[in-house]
Amino acid sequence: MNYIENVFICIAAPFIIALICAKERSRKILIFILCGIVSCLLSSYISTFAASVEGVGLSTASVEIAPLVEEIMKLLPILFFLLVFEPEKEDVAVAVFMTAVGFATFENVCFLAQNGAEGLFRIVIRGFGAGAMHVVCGAIVGTGLIYIWKTSWLRAAGTIGLLALAITYHGIYNILISQTGAAAVAGFLLPVLTAVLVAFIYSPVLNLLEKE
Repeated sequence: MNYIENVFICIAAPFIIALICAKERSRKILIFILCGIVSCLLSSYISTFAASVEGVGLSTASVEIAPLVEEIMKLLPILFFLLVFEPEKEDVAVAVFMTAVGFATFENVCFLAQNGAEGLFRIVIRGFGAGAMHVVCGAIVGTGLIYIWKTSWLRAAGTIGLLALAITYHGIYNILISQTGAAAVAGFLLPVLTAVLVAFIYSPVLNLLEKE
C-alpha cells in the first residue's frame, strides 16, 4: 500500500465515523467533503496512469493531464447529485464548495507527506494557493450549473463549457506555479485574489439566480 492510501485512511476515517452521528444537514456536508477526498485519490491514480501511457514527465502531466482529470473528477459527484436528487440551489452550492474543500485538503496533506513540512512560508503559500484555486474552480462550475440546470437543452453544452473554463483556470495556475520568480508568485496570488473577488460576488449572484 502506497503512502497516499495510508493518508486517505487516516483522513477519511473520522469523517466516516462522524457520518454515523451527524444529522441530515451536517451529513450532506460530510458526504461531499468525503466525495472531494475520494475524487482527489482517484484523480491521482488516473493522472499517473495517463502520464505513464503518454510517456510524459511530472511537470508536463501537471499542466496537460492533471487539470483535466481533477476537474472532471470533482464534477462527477455534483452531476450525480443534480441528476438523482434534484436539489435546491443552496444545496448545490454547498455540495460544490465542500467537494472542492475536501479535494484541496487531501491534496495538501499528500503534498506534505511527500515533500515534508519544513519551510512555513512555502507551506502557507502552497496551502492557500491550492485551496483557493480549487474553491474558485468550484465556484465557477457551481454558479454556472445553478443557472443552466433550469434549461434542459442547455445542460450538456453548458456543463462542458463550465468544465472547460475551470480546466483552463486550473491549467494556468499549474503553469505559473511551475515557474520561478515573479511568475510563481503571480501563480500563487492569482487564486487567492480571485477567491476574495468570489467572496464578494458569489452571494449576490446566487440571490439573483433565486429570483429568476
